[in-house]
Amino acid sequence: MDMGSLTTVVANSAYISARGSFDGTANPSANRDKKYHARLKLPHITVCEGLRETLDLGFQTACVEQPIGKRLFQEFLEANNEYKGPCRLWKDVEEYNQAEDQDRIKKASKMLSRYMEPSAKHFCPFLPENDITKVKEKYAEAGDDLFIETLTSVLDFLKEVPYTFYLDSMHLKRFLQWKWLEMQPTGEDWFMDFRVLGKGGFGEVHATSMKATGKLYACKKLNKKRLKKRKGYEGAMVEKRILARVHSRFIVSLAYAFQTKTELCLVMTIMNGGDLRYHIYNVDENNPGFDEQRACFYTAQIIQGMEHLHQKRIIYRDLKPENVLLDNEGNVRISDLGLAVELEDNQTNIKGYAGTPGFMAPELLKGEEYDWSVDYFTLGVTLYEFIAAKGPFRTRGEKVENKVVKKRILNDPVAYPEKFSEKAKSICEALLCKTVDQRLGFKNGSCDELRAHPFFSDLNWMKLNEGILVPPFVPDSKTVYAKDLDAVGAFSTVKGVTLDDPDKEFFDEFASGNIPIPWQEEMIETGIYGELNLWGVGGALPNDLRRESILEQPPKSSTCCLS
Repeated sequence: MDMGSLTTVVANSAYISARGSFDGTANPSANRDKKYHARLKLPHITVCEGLRETLDLGFQTACVEQPIGKRLFQEFLEANNEYKGPCRLWKDVEEYNQAEDQDRIKKASKMLSRYMEPSAKHFCPFLPENDITKVKEKYAEAGDDLFIETLTSVLDFLKEVPYTFYLDSMHLKRFLQWKWLEMQPTGEDWFMDFRVLGKGGFGEVHATSMKATGKLYACKKLNKKRLKKRKGYEGAMVEKRILARVHSRFIVSLAYAFQTKTELCLVMTIMNGGDLRYHIYNVDENNPGFDEQRACFYTAQIIQGMEHLHQKRIIYRDLKPENVLLDNEGNVRISDLGLAVELEDNQTNIKGYAGTPGFMAPELLKGEEYDWSVDYFTLGVTLYEFIAAKGPFRTRGEKVENKVVKKRILNDPVAYPEKFSEKAKSICEALLCKTVDQRLGFKNGSCDELRAHPFFSDLNWMKLNEGILVPPFVPDSKTVYAKDLDAVGAFSTVKGVTLDDPDKEFFDEFASGNIPIPWQEEMIETGIYGELNLWGVGGALPNDLRRESILEQPPKSSTCCLS
C-alpha cells in the first residue's frame, strides 16, 4: 500500500468513527470536547433581558418557526391548564401528518374524542363547527389535508391571548437566554476537521465536528486570496446569504459562517452519502445510472427544494448530479448555491451567463432574459442523466467542445434509450422543451402541475415532505462515498494578491456567526437543550431568571429539576 492510499485509509477510519454517533452505532456525546461543551452556558437574565427590545418576537417567528422558541412556547402552554388542550391538539396534528396510513384513522378518531367533543377534558371550544364537521365526516379517509383548517384555527387562537401572556412569562425570558447564547461568536477553534470530502473552485470541503456538541458537519473553506484573485466575492456572499435565508429538508442548511486568517468558512449539513454523480458512475461501474423508481424519488426531492427557492424568488442556475447530495438515510438535498441569483420584488426576469455546459437552457445560451424556467431545463438534463448515465446532448465519454454542445441544445432533438419508460420520456420531454412557455415547471407560485405528472403517480408527496417516505437506497454507514485523498488534488499557492481594508470589511460582513434555526436544531438533537433548560423545584422560577438573585449569596446547595 502506498502512502497516499494509507493516508486515505487512516482519514476514512477517523471520519467513519466520528459519524458513527449519528447512525446509532455510538454515543452521540462521544465526540464532544469537555472544554467547549462547558462553554455552552445560559447567562443570567440581567445579561440578556435587553434583547427583548431588539429581537423579532412576533408569534410566527418566535413561537412557530424557531425550534427552541416553539419548544418553550409549548412548555408554557402545557404549564397552564386552560391551554393544554390546544397545545396537545397542535402536537397531535403534527404527529398525524407524520403517521403511517394504517395508523391515521385510529389517531384521527382519538383526536375527535379528545378535542372536539364538548364533554372531553381537553375540548377546544374555539374550533369552528365547520372544522369539526369536516373531521367527523372524513376522518375514515385519513387524508393528508384532514386537519389543515384545524391547525390554522389552533394557531389563530394561540397567537392572541395565550401569546400575550407568554410574552410576560419566565419561558420567554428563557428564550432570551437561548438567543443570547446563540449570538455568541463561534470560530475556527470550535471545530475539529476530519478528511477532505471534495474540492471546489476556491477551496476544499472538509468533514468537521462541532466540539461542544459533537455534531458532524461539512465545512466549505474559501481561500480569501483566491476569492479576490478570481473575483469571487459576490458569488460567495450570495451563496452565504441565500443559505441563511432558506430552510428546507431538501436544501443543505447553513449553521455557521466565520473566518480564519486565510479562509472564509461555511459550516453546513453534512451529507455522508456523497453526491449523485458519484453514485451514477462510481458505485456500480458495470451498471451505471439509476432505475426509474430511484430516479423518481430523487427528482421529487429536488423539485421540493427548487420550489422552496423559487417561492423565495431565487434562481438556482447550477442543478446537476454532483450538486445533489445524499444523506445517511438516503434522502437528497441540493447544494452549492454559488451561481444562484435573487430577484428583486419587482423583477420577473434576469440576464446573465451562468451554469454548467450541457445543462444550460436555450434561452440562457441565446443571451435572452430568463426566469426560474432555466432550472427546470437543468432538472430535465439531470433526470435524463440519472437514468441514461450520460447527458442528453453528448454520448458517454465523448469529448466535445462547449460550442458544439450549445448547438445541440439549441437545435437537436433528444434521443431516448430503450430503458426509458413512456412516463420517464414524457416528463423529460416536458422539462427539456426548448420553448419556455411550454416547459413544465414552476407555475402560479408552485410546482403543482409538475407534481401531477404521471411519472410521479406512485409517489406520496405528503410523506416525502414529512421525511417519512422510505428511500429506495440507503448508503452503507461504513463506506466513504468520496474520492481518495490523492485524487482530490491540492491547490497551488496564490501569489501576488494583497488583502486591504475593503477586503477585510467584506470578510467581517461574511462572517456573521451562528444561523438561528440550524443552531437551535443542533442544541435540541444533541441533548444540549435538555441539559441546560432547567427550572426550579416544581417548575418554579430558577435563580438565573430572578433579577434579584444576582445580588444574593449563592446557597450551599440547590435543587433543580429537568423540564
